[in-house]
Amino acid sequence: MTTEYARIQAMTRFVLLLALLAAPSFAQMRALIIDGQNNHKAWPQTTPMMKGYLEETGLFEVDVATTPPAGEDMSGFRPDFSKYDVVVSNYNGDPWPEATQQAFVKFVRGGGGFVSVHAADNAFPEWKAYNRMIAVGGWGGRTEASGPYLRLRDDRWTHDPTPGKGGSHGTRHEFPIDVRITDHPITEGLPEKWMHSTDELYDRLRGPGQNVTVLASAYSKPEERGTGEHEPILMTILYGKGRVFHTTLGHDEVSMSCVGFIATLQRGAEWAATGKVTQAVPADFPEAEKASLR
Repeated sequence: MTTEYARIQAMTRFVLLLALLAAPSFAQMRALIIDGQNNHKAWPQTTPMMKGYLEETGLFEVDVATTPPAGEDMSGFRPDFSKYDVVVSNYNGDPWPEATQQAFVKFVRGGGGFVSVHAADNAFPEWKAYNRMIAVGGWGGRTEASGPYLRLRDDRWTHDPTPGKGGSHGTRHEFPIDVRITDHPITEGLPEKWMHSTDELYDRLRGPGQNVTVLASAYSKPEERGTGEHEPILMTILYGKGRVFHTTLGHDEVSMSCVGFIATLQRGAEWAATGKVTQAVPADFPEAEKASLR
């Protein structure tokens, strides 16, 4: 090693040290997962899975707020949403108290992030603001009165007012995900097609459908008791100043073990909280013909 090269190396190390000392301390984002009621009985297992996925990024400090069981007094369920950057819902059950609903609307409208996971889009069919946040949902008595279907026609997502129930799915199976928007922070760098592990493929979702962007879809096969249509799978919605990431994936432990689910949850939560994504696409992300599980 020459004297000049050694001097350059020493200077480089010194400059890097100064940069590290001058850099502001890293502050984790705060995330809140809500659970406690869900028609999907796996929620006591899936909440810890999602908590772990968010924490392993190093970006999030995660709390969990669990409601009382179905039918019990909900009046004391009042999370302080203002303490958080993003709220993740693994909840489908009794209505929250009016004050809690109002606080949540204020949180999201004012710029808070929200992530709706799988059956969370079945929740609160009568809560108008919530249905605007998720854009489309299913079950809970949703019909054409809840809003139109979201349908892919000539490569464009359009509103279909055809009467009918909102929400159904065929058999649980592996299915390929088609990324429709490749330059969004959540999907940038992902394969344009990737195989998702065994899950429910939600279809016939309907709702206000305002300010929604469908990032990815999946074909609902008639031979799997599906609709024969491409159905929205990953969506973003703008609500006031807030950002919402809506994923219909995540029925149980198997579907949440898919690296595609894990990575899109992590990236979706970061985007909902900040409007950007700093995470790299994992090396074990699924391929077009092969699912990848952890």
